[in-house]
Amino acid sequence: MATEQQTKTGDGEEQQPLGLTVASAAVAAAVVIPLLWLVKTALDVGFVEALELVTRPTTVEVLLNSTVLVVLVTTACIALGVPLAYITVRTDLPFKRFWTIVIALPLVIPSYIGAFAFVSAFGPRGVFQRLLAPFGVESLPEIYGLPGAVLVLTLYTYPYVFITTRAALKSMDTTLIDAARTLNHTRWEAFKRVTIPQIRPAVAAGGLLAALYALSDFGTPAIMKFDAFTRVIYVEFGSFGRDTATLLSLQLVAVTLLILTLESQIRGEERTTTGGRSGNVMELGRWKYPAIGFAALVAAVALVVPLGILLTWFAQGVAETSQSLAFQPEYAFNSVLVAAATAGAATVAGLPVAYLAARHPSRMSSVFERATYVGYAVPGVVLGLALVFFGSSYATPIYQTLYLLVFAYVIRFLPQAVGSLRASFLRVDPALPEAARTLGETPSGAFRHVTLPLVAPGLFGGAALVFLTTMKELPATLLLRPAGFKTLVTHIWTAYAAGYFGQAAVPALILLFVSGLSMLVIITQEGYDVK
Repeated sequence: MATEQQTKTGDGEEQQPLGLTVASAAVAAAVVIPLLWLVKTALDVGFVEALELVTRPTTVEVLLNSTVLVVLVTTACIALGVPLAYITVRTDLPFKRFWTIVIALPLVIPSYIGAFAFVSAFGPRGVFQRLLAPFGVESLPEIYGLPGAVLVLTLYTYPYVFITTRAALKSMDTTLIDAARTLNHTRWEAFKRVTIPQIRPAVAAGGLLAALYALSDFGTPAIMKFDAFTRVIYVEFGSFGRDTATLLSLQLVAVTLLILTLESQIRGEERTTTGGRSGNVMELGRWKYPAIGFAALVAAVALVVPLGILLTWFAQGVAETSQSLAFQPEYAFNSVLVAAATAGAATVAGLPVAYLAARHPSRMSSVFERATYVGYAVPGVVLGLALVFFGSSYATPIYQTLYLLVFAYVIRFLPQAVGSLRASFLRVDPALPEAARTLGETPSGAFRHVTLPLVAPGLFGGAALVFLTTMKELPATLLLRPAGFKTLVTHIWTAYAAGYFGQAAVPALILLFVSGLSMLVIITQEGYDVK
């Protein structure tokens, strides 16, 4: 690593370490350049033709569909995540450790697997309809379309709001609530006047993640036959509608940027109130059993339904004879291979960016750090489309190879590594590597022997998070995988599309198992407190 010594420029500002600056600039450029090709492609369409494409009724309908989907999913996630966080932190709910883990677990289930399961359970001639048929129930409410998409996306994104809100509640100084109570405020008034302003940034952060996920998800809208941006872009690309796919991709990026702007306005000024005592928890009294029932219902719908359906598919798979769709162990190996390669590459690429932002903060280092978030804000289907255009024109040696696939994953999930590493670097006292320098260590030696061991938990936690999300990524994998290269997610998608549900059970269960292990690593390395 570059030297820790800070030099000054002529105007008194700190001069950035050259090596770190060049490395960070290279990483930022690698993230941004492929997406600039998408802009260039859109400009080649022509203004008049582009205007006609983006204003035609079907395009406007896609925009409205996606907007409604994001608003409903985000609202529902907040409605579920905030109460669940509150009862697991601020009340005497029995078995809070158990409920905290169970409520957070749906995060490891890819939404497309949840969509598969809910269609199989509640769709026409689904499991529940067959069970109710002897009682005269001939059909169930329609699961396809907007209702099904909102239900599935809510169930598998509300943990974002739950986790961020719970962290804010645990760090909150409850003496403020006690003070409000002494001023004769009711519990609701104290919650509204004191608690909500304190947890609003955390709720906004979780809501932002849920909104971006709902906007960028491809599998659920496709399975639920709902014309959101991602589904239409993928269909247009597959039917050679390159111009439409490109312009819709830019619209989707614009909506993403709008969501980021709205979140920053809603979040407002963050307040720090840690350091106070943790007051007595609220006694639920007669509301204890309804609270348990609420937590159990959410966990059962989000976890029991997909697991039950997958086990049913597994039993059906014994009788299915489609050899072309038979699961092969190499699919799991391929998934682990590319996920591990992505985790390692993202960690290495994120090191200089995170170190520069944490140890040498400046406008330039902030720009480099924010540039790495571009890929995360861009949906996987758009990133895949951009890299298809870019790779076929400028990077033909690596086009349709694993190198381009891993590169796409790194662009997509690099912020997870950068964020974890930056937080870890900020927790290291700069005096420690400086002390090593005074004892004769070189700058790189001080980094290897002092700083790196101290940030190891964050490094491994970030790598595990990248590994987890890479294992689940669907659209970028479908668009960029080499010919004949199959992973768990591509096999699940192919088997379900062909109607051989039993052949999708084994890879889906393996994916959930590996995802669960990754979540365990994240919890262990980051010290996630579930008390």
